[in-house]
Amino acid sequence: MTFWLSQPFPEFVRESVMPKASPLRLGVNVDHVATLRNARAGERPDPVRAALVAIEAGADGITAHLREDRRHIRDDDMARLKAEISKPLNFEMAATADMLAIALATKPHAVCLVPERREELTTEGGLDVAGQHNALAPFIARFNDAGVRVSLFIAAEPRQIEMAAKLRAPVIEIHTGAWCDAVVDGQAAKAEAEWQRIVAGAALARSAGLEVHAGHGLDYVTAEKIASIPEIVELNIGYYMIGEALFVGLGETVRTMRAAMDRGRKLAAENHPSRTPAGKR
Repeated sequence: MTFWLSQPFPEFVRESVMPKASPLRLGVNVDHVATLRNARAGERPDPVRAALVAIEAGADGITAHLREDRRHIRDDDMARLKAEISKPLNFEMAATADMLAIALATKPHAVCLVPERREELTTEGGLDVAGQHNALAPFIARFNDAGVRVSLFIAAEPRQIEMAAKLRAPVIEIHTGAWCDAVVDGQAAKAEAEWQRIVAGAALARSAGLEVHAGHGLDYVTAEKIASIPEIVELNIGYYMIGEALFVGLGETVRTMRAAMDRGRKLAAENHPSRTPAGKR
């Protein structure tokens, strides 16, 4: 069965949108608290406790990825997170029948569909929405019908963004891993090319009516920079923050990340066209 492909690309995609920099949300991913817990096959440290600490320190939501191999987050973690946290839960998952059933039973605020391979260390690259549209369409439809916000974790590539819009997914999350890796490795030319791709992708997605998030590999420096892109309204960050928390505590890490994002957002507001003096546009 083919979904949506007989329809022309939605007319709203061609609208020009010049957004002001809206408030930027921080989603804290607690997967690797569970990774540490599972190293001893015990109950501590508890990812739900970490989520509560992160929220108290200023996180706007909590992200957790229930992998098929259950390498970190477990089924009961997702149930407890949904029951105990006061902020939105973002349920990351592969597009499988098993995960669909668990997510629909859990009823999180949002799900983020991600690619998943058992042999990978972490999520490598974005979801191939363009190549897997027929398989993904029924998942998106089921979540839309259930009132669960759907996000697609994709690279900032036009064909992926355009297909996300055709499939009526309300949100995309731009995979920032290649850019972050290039920044950390000092590969200036590659970092700049990846940055420009993210900027262009965010603008295209917003013009298509999609809500734009970003994540993967972000640290204080890259989070501050990407916060300057006005189309992006949410960052989801995990591994770096859990690592930093070993030295300064999770609450302090969340507050420091929040401050970095706020600095970047302030720059976006200052550079918005509406603040440019007349005659200098």
